[in-house]
Amino acid sequence: MAGKIKEIQAADFEKEVLGKERAVIDFYSTECPPCEALAAKYENLSMIYGDDINFVKIFRQGNKDLAAELDVSGSPTVLFYENGKRVGKTLTGGILRSDLMEGLDALLPAEKAEELHAKIEQVVTNADTVVLGGGPAGLTAGIYLAQAHLNTIVVDTALPGGYVATTHQVSNYPGFVEPQPGMMLSHYMGEQAKANGVKFRSAVDVSKVDLLNKNLVVDGYETIEAKKIVIATGSRPRPLDIPGEKEYAGQGISYCATCDGKYFEDKEIIVIGGGNSSIEESLFLSKFAKKITIVHQFDTLQANKEAQNKIFADDKVDIMFEHEPREFKKYGNMDMAVVVENLKTGELSELRTNGVFVFVGFIPNLEVFNDEMELDQWGYLKTSETMETNIPGVFAAGDVRTKQYRQITTAVADGTIAAITISKELT
Repeated sequence: MAGKIKEIQAADFEKEVLGKERAVIDFYSTECPPCEALAAKYENLSMIYGDDINFVKIFRQGNKDLAAELDVSGSPTVLFYENGKRVGKTLTGGILRSDLMEGLDALLPAEKAEELHAKIEQVVTNADTVVLGGGPAGLTAGIYLAQAHLNTIVVDTALPGGYVATTHQVSNYPGFVEPQPGMMLSHYMGEQAKANGVKFRSAVDVSKVDLLNKNLVVDGYETIEAKKIVIATGSRPRPLDIPGEKEYAGQGISYCATCDGKYFEDKEIIVIGGGNSSIEESLFLSKFAKKITIVHQFDTLQANKEAQNKIFADDKVDIMFEHEPREFKKYGNMDMAVVVENLKTGELSELRTNGVFVFVGFIPNLEVFNDEMELDQWGYLKTSETMETNIPGVFAAGDVRTKQYRQITTAVADGTIAAITISKELT
């Protein structure tokens, strides 16, 4: 095994982990994208920390009893041990190099950790194109660029797949007769990109991006220099930041009517928000639900007049003006509740429902960029028809750019256009 890493079995656990002064263990699986993303980081850090900490890997499916004993139920899972005792945080899923280093540093005296940090060498990697974001737009761009024999690296702070990976099912993506789990559709796209030669830097920290000079710093030590950059970082639903939202997102709380509305046929739902997206999505949801309750903080709707007229005329829809959600609860499958506050009286009440849809806007993922980029009034990137931004050689694709509709198919189209444009310029 590469690096200063030992592959062990359950029988070796006591000797190689519990019997060492300091140890770290990676429970991995095969055909596991997060495990693949972690492997290079784990190997690299073993070369730095390996003389002071024992690095081991163990195949989770082949050592199920030990995994169960240690309460390891997912791959990858990284555990830290000091003098035979489990310490620190348990890391799982898309593990960042910085989180892994934090766990390793905690096993060492501070002076030793600083000494090892000083040994980390800076590296420079060259590419034809760097794609920032591994959702449908970014992966599509990567596939087209790689097929044009361009050296392409997809960089993502999470795992490949983007927001669609959190969607329960996707039933309107061409080519699939049966609805596809969003996670699997994302997986197929990622595997296709890999098969075409796209390189990945997944679950990484991007500390600096210089769009003018076409370079970025990944995980604090690797500078990637490119000829072209595609920004496909997407957008994320604006959160309400109330109890229960994170816990039940995708498990009773949805942010996409087109994706999930069909699962609420003849059900009751609650919609949060009173702007254009909320009212227009409520009109769409009315095709399925038997009752919709809109919870809105103001005494009037902020949607356009046409949408307002339609929603007021819909017998399925009730509107609770001057109310705000304060907490989400879940009692069972399709059994949710929203605690709302009457903003006039301060009174709290609980509304029982089958599901909740939140439409209070989206936020483009542009925090890492400091360059002067032309944005629309909502903060999305403006582009030309070829997806180029106001910065030459920098393109944008998918939900991060100005557009009327944000769907998987429109993101894929954007990625295609950007990649073809770049291919013609570089080949």
